[in-house]
Amino acid sequence: MADIVLSQIANGLVLGFLFVLLAIGLSIICGLLGIVNFAHGALFALGAYFAVALSMRFGWWAVVLVPVLVAAVGVLIEVIFIRRLYGKETLQGLIVTFALSLLLTELIRLIWGAGGLAFSPPEALSGVFVYGPLLLTKYRLFVLVTTIVILVALWWFMKFTPYGRILRAGSRDSEMVGLLGINLPRVLTGAFGLGALLAGAAGLLAAPLLTVTPSMATTAVMPAFVIVTIGGLGSFAGAVVAGLLVGVVTALAVQFFPEGSSVAMYVLMALVLLVRPRGLFGERWERFE
Repeated sequence: MADIVLSQIANGLVLGFLFVLLAIGLSIICGLLGIVNFAHGALFALGAYFAVALSMRFGWWAVVLVPVLVAAVGVLIEVIFIRRLYGKETLQGLIVTFALSLLLTELIRLIWGAGGLAFSPPEALSGVFVYGPLLLTKYRLFVLVTTIVILVALWWFMKFTPYGRILRAGSRDSEMVGLLGINLPRVLTGAFGLGALLAGAAGLLAAPLLTVTPSMATTAVMPAFVIVTIGGLGSFAGAVVAGLLVGVVTALAVQFFPEGSSVAMYVLMALVLLVRPRGLFGERWERFE
């Protein structure tokens, strides 16, 4: 029993770190732009499909371009659609991003079809890693290490680079950033592109673990919103802690209570919000109140 629990916790951490990538990108967009981005799950699915297409045409090495391509799509979406929503009612952002999610999902069906696509990891990452009672596939271990590296790099970028500090300041007071002479529209475009890049990276890493289907768009976006809600809007640490909690709770529920595994993360969210309505690390942000 202990061996099963340990392996499921490890699998839950892998799932949780993928959720964290999604949630942090969503949190950056919500916090800085004030837009609740329902199209975030479609960008995740787009990352998985780009990975399949590039690997089939050019080989596995080409998948490193996937996050950049998804980020480019995100920038295009921000420039054409999202930029018109700044300062408008939140409901308009919800409607537009929901419509964009449907549009991107239907474009995926049009280009790649409605059926599922299999996407296997490279041979070097096939097989199982065994360490004592811990049993984990090599690819899941690779995903775990890769997501940790990405998150550390993102933390360093947000904490120590000038652009990262601008993003953090803009998420608290975008008007002040504009008054300081910083090109705020360019910052907002970059923030949306960064969120899309993280969604694309999560889609790329998740593709070999899942069947690549258009429905990935809808199945991915809800855990991201749940994690942002549990962790607290705009909190990097909150997204990491909440993502790992959701991943582990979901993995354990799949093993020991499969009938209720689909609602486990929502029960966790409800329990957290009963104690901390702003989330685990949430703060008061005047722009949303």
